[in-house]
Amino acid sequence: MKILLYSMNFTPELVGIGKYSGEMAQWLHAKGHEVRVIASPPFFPHWAPFEGHSAWAYRKTDWNGITVWRAPTWVPARPRALARMLHLFSFMLSSMPLLFGQLRWKPDLVFVVEPPLLCAPAVLFFSRMLGIKSWLHIQDYEVDAAFDLGLVRGARVRRFALSAERWLLSRFSRVSTISAAMLDKARNKGIDAARLVLLPNWVDVRSIYPHAAAAPGRGDGAKGYRAMLGIPDDAVVVLYAGSLGNKQGIEVLAEAAGRLAAARHIHFVLCGNGPSREPLKAACAGLDHVHFLDLQPAERLNELLGMADIHVLPQRADAADLVMPSKLGGMLASGKAVIVTAHAGTELSNVVSGRGLVVAPGDADALAEAIAQLATSRPQREAMGAAARSFAETELDQNAILQRLERELLRCLAD
Repeated sequence: MKILLYSMNFTPELVGIGKYSGEMAQWLHAKGHEVRVIASPPFFPHWAPFEGHSAWAYRKTDWNGITVWRAPTWVPARPRALARMLHLFSFMLSSMPLLFGQLRWKPDLVFVVEPPLLCAPAVLFFSRMLGIKSWLHIQDYEVDAAFDLGLVRGARVRRFALSAERWLLSRFSRVSTISAAMLDKARNKGIDAARLVLLPNWVDVRSIYPHAAAAPGRGDGAKGYRAMLGIPDDAVVVLYAGSLGNKQGIEVLAEAAGRLAAARHIHFVLCGNGPSREPLKAACAGLDHVHFLDLQPAERLNELLGMADIHVLPQRADAADLVMPSKLGGMLASGKAVIVTAHAGTELSNVVSGRGLVVAPGDADALAEAIAQLATSRPQREAMGAAARSFAETELDQNAILQRLERELLRCLAD
């Protein structure tokens, strides 16, 4: 197949959409398919162009045999509502010439990743011009999230935006998304079930594994992290690793850490970058059992996750079922218990139940109590961790999910 991947975020971004778009492109290329990519300069989660990349220039590179075009994109240092919309709009405009520059190549299918949905009209027009297939993959329901998170307001504006979204979604050959709840939301938006595909964010269970199962000679890099941070070997480590943005409700971690300040055997490690990092550090000032790390290299991810005794995953209540945190897969694959903040019945709650604990969003007391409970019960942590690992192996394996994608792509072209 000749596949044009249109994804604003792309490798070398280490977290979020860019990570998955990069892994998908590489996997398909390794299977013999011809893949080209249109993306912005890498910027996430720091909200600044990576070193060696420009926000103001077009750039064409070869990445492991895949041609990647970078479209100049304005990247705001503080991604608030209006700035974020302008950011997405700038990519939509600047990437459009790159899209129509592929007319001579004539791909078999255009695979566009949302966000941003703003790119959808051009993709549909391009596909109609060439008589080819179009595929929309929804990582975030950005329209719903923008209103539910209070980034955009107004009943009339919301009705118009949702109506436009429904019209666009109905015109793609296929629509995929990353969780069962998000798939149900697509059905509720009027998408025919025959055109829907479940495509969860995967995890490479061969590179992320429980440290007890490490191969001889690999050592335990997690001890290196503990030593670097000055954490005793017998301490219980509570780890959050991922982007620090406004959909996480990340401030509850600082509140829970404050409530557990007297529990000297419990240490918090908060690893990540993003607009919420500095406010979070300020909220943790004076808590010497809280440690901060920048995002770590991909090759050290297993060591980082292996440092944890307990993973924590905060999520705002108003983001429930609009997004599925991509970091969850690695947490589960590491074979450690997970505590999430989510309401019962949400997709996040359903996935974690039995593999960790679920507490109400924004409830620092409940979160602190759950951490204290698991910190004092190693058998419970280990049982939950084993269940988490089993789920990752059976439901989130990278190779199995991407093989399913390949079959669905071929089926789409055959229709």
